[in-house]
Amino acid sequence: MDCVNCKQPMITAELEHVEIDFCGACGGVWLDADELESLLSDETQTRQVMSSLTAAQNCTETVRKCPICRKKMEKVNFGTVHNKVLLDRCPAHGLWFDRGELARVLENGQVDPDGKVVRMLKEMFGDMKS
Repeated sequence: MDCVNCKQPMITAELEHVEIDFCGACGGVWLDADELESLLSDETQTRQVMSSLTAAQNCTETVRKCPICRKKMEKVNFGTVHNKVLLDRCPAHGLWFDRGELARVLENGQVDPDGKVVRMLKEMFGDMKS
């Protein structure tokens, strides 16, 4: 699979028995639709994250194509007004996180309270902050 951001080949890594597609060039992460739930190991937390996504209004960021179906992804916001994270979502296939966004979603969403997933991501990919 090629990166939706920089078009470089992505690396598939396994984290907690979940395959994560990671771009070593730009630090982006692709999670298939069911991988977030598997990564969090909690259906309730996953629903909390997914239900908090809202359509981004008047977004000027470049539209990206889903790496699976190649259709345009929608821009969605996660978080509060003061702490928003802009993500790309293909409703059928998954979510794209630019460098640092997955860690921010996990930290800000209170869905990884002990920081286990964020620590594992840092061990695998280094500092994921932008």
